[in-house]
Amino acid sequence: MPATNKLTDTKVSKTAPKPHQYRLSDGGGMYLQVMPDGARYWRLAYRYAGKQKTLALGVYPETGLAAARDKRESARALLAQGIDPGEARKAANRRRVDTNTFEAVAREWWQRKHCGEVTAGQAKRNLRRLELHLFPAIGAQPIGEITAADLLAALHRVENSGTLETAHRVRTLAGQIFRYAIPSGRASRDIAADLRDALQTPKTTHHAAITDPASIGPLLRAIDAYEGRGIVVSAALRLAPLLFVRPGELRQAEWADFRLEDAEWDYKPSKGGLPMIAPLSRQAVAILRELHTYTGTGRYLFPSARASAKNPRPISDMTLNTALDRMGYRDEMRAHGFRAMARTVLAERLEFSPEIIEMQLAHAVKDSNGRAYNRTTYLEQRRRMMQAWADYLDALKENRKPEPATNVRALRR
Repeated sequence: MPATNKLTDTKVSKTAPKPHQYRLSDGGGMYLQVMPDGARYWRLAYRYAGKQKTLALGVYPETGLAAARDKRESARALLAQGIDPGEARKAANRRRVDTNTFEAVAREWWQRKHCGEVTAGQAKRNLRRLELHLFPAIGAQPIGEITAADLLAALHRVENSGTLETAHRVRTLAGQIFRYAIPSGRASRDIAADLRDALQTPKTTHHAAITDPASIGPLLRAIDAYEGRGIVVSAALRLAPLLFVRPGELRQAEWADFRLEDAEWDYKPSKGGLPMIAPLSRQAVAILRELHTYTGTGRYLFPSARASAKNPRPISDMTLNTALDRMGYRDEMRAHGFRAMARTVLAERLEFSPEIIEMQLAHAVKDSNGRAYNRTTYLEQRRRMMQAWADYLDALKENRKPEPATNVRALRR
């Protein structure tokens, strides 16, 4: 076997360029190629299947003599097994590119971050946004090579279609994916953050909501009188103001999460919130017991008319708004508006503290140390609040004068 390890670190470091390129051999087929411009490259000459080939081992001084020798020995070990080291490297690079593309990283992020952390509907919408707006534009690129200009071009196409809010949502998703890729070394930074001010600002729209007590009573009476779609939709409409959860949380509520004997609903908020216990008023429990005789043997409180034993599904996300439309409240009230109704009236009329209201709304409430409260925080205070709220709504519905705030404060003690 030819002699190897002929070079020394000193000799390599002192190599100087000449008018023409030249080589310094270390043996075993490895040599340092010195270029006229001073660049120095490690190379390995080898034969495979009767053909002379060359394998790049690195650039000096980034790759030192010892590191180059290690790569030489790894390549020679592959040759001893009958494997072409050049082709083995190409295959490894192809695999690395495949797993490092934006689409590959995004799908990995989606699988890990959407499993149990968001509702099935939200997970589906997020994946659909990626498939429609980002995968066709930058999905095949290695995530670490995507520039802010590449991402902005994709976002501008969304923006130009007239969906400004979607463009902002897609930018947010991209940012989460870039940040996910950083710890594994597949991306160095979140380039989506550079585009925070690069998109047009969508006009802020609020869900239509009735917050004036003088108008709440007629709405509640209209809900009680609504006969469309039977007991399921009727019960959902009557529970919406009493529970004031997000519409998706209400329509996808499952019987397994309710403990009617304890007047509690144990559920996970849809927007990534911590699991929480929602206390139920006597009025809510009464509606739920009535509903249980109709749908209690199934999974969902509010099953779709198209549901089956093999394919259980809840009512659609448009069901409650459609019912409100038929009741004549298209421009005045949306299903999501019951949250604004409760937030406003509980604070302004019943004078409950913002912390208790926000906790019941399943918003992110933190203590003085910045820690998120757990699911039982303010449970007894919230239990009294929910009962006071239900009694207040009954008074408005029955056109009675509600209890004064002083009486409600006494109830809170």
